[in-house]
Amino acid sequence: MKFQLAINMERLDDSLEMDAVARHTLEMVQMAEAGGFDIVWAAEHHALEMTIAPNPFQILTWWAGETSTIRLGCAVAVAAYWHPISLAGEAAMLDLISGGRLEFGIGSGAYQREFDRMMPGLLQTDAWQYMQEMLPAVLKLWEGDYAHDGEFWQFPTATSVPKPVQQPHPRLWVAARAPITYDYAVANNCNIMCWPFTRPHAEAELYRRQLDESIARHSGTADPIFALMRHTALYEDESGRREAIRAVARTLGQFENLYRNLGDVENGFPREIPLDELEGREHYQPDMLEENLMFGNPERVIEKLKIYEELGVDEYIYYASMGLDHDAQKRSLELFCNEVIPAFR
Repeated sequence: MKFQLAINMERLDDSLEMDAVARHTLEMVQMAEAGGFDIVWAAEHHALEMTIAPNPFQILTWWAGETSTIRLGCAVAVAAYWHPISLAGEAAMLDLISGGRLEFGIGSGAYQREFDRMMPGLLQTDAWQYMQEMLPAVLKLWEGDYAHDGEFWQFPTATSVPKPVQQPHPRLWVAARAPITYDYAVANNCNIMCWPFTRPHAEAELYRRQLDESIARHSGTADPIFALMRHTALYEDESGRREAIRAVARTLGQFENLYRNLGDVENGFPREIPLDELEGREHYQPDMLEENLMFGNPERVIEKLKIYEELGVDEYIYYASMGLDHDAQKRSLELFCNEVIPAFR
């Protein structure tokens, strides 16, 4: 099993200065590189302090200049917010200046609130159509001159400038949950990243089954990388456990506000919904969170990862952004690098 880090510049309130958040994020990336992680991922989100990421390639360019070996992924570029020529060129430029370290992730987008501002009138549930038109166009632009006459974009002959360093192109990734997305990924030689949120292990089993069924429908020869993400926190005592549970509960309270598009966001900060007000709140009980997420001491985390390994998870994505105190985040990552990764080498 290999390991990837997903981390955001993150503020849940204005008590943290932005420069401290940026410095901490870079330090986590550098720790991951030194500790044996293979990929670090930057997201794309807009007008939200809990994920400060208006352009993933700008973030990855910053990290590229401060690292040397770790691969740099966008997770994910939201297709509907881009023009194919811009996306192809931005991604290829990052591949060029990083010495061929780009991992190209593309997806449909997460929150209706963002679509209401970035693409008014587009429903998040329809945005997959933009992704499916975008990816072939980007690949053609990376090859050379190409004219496009699609449903969402039309342009005369153009090409990506620059071209990617990696040939024929950087590895492709899609964020997948629905069967239609797994089918698209397998048919287009994309690797898979999935996120079961706070749901139990059965959700991961469902995603693996959907992938296997898609592979079977497409001649059975595809062999995509199957990467799975969970919120991750390692700790050594009860106080560390309480801090991790409190932090993720607060983050989830803001996430649910956005996910349900309640419109209760002030100056970029979503109001935290008390978890006891939510339907399905059994998934947010402390014991359930500790069981379902990658929480625990190093020995317990190794046990959980081995279950995922047996399921067929090729690469585990350590999701660090969950509102945890910066020192606790670093201690958690340090424990993971020093005590968990060696168990899988």
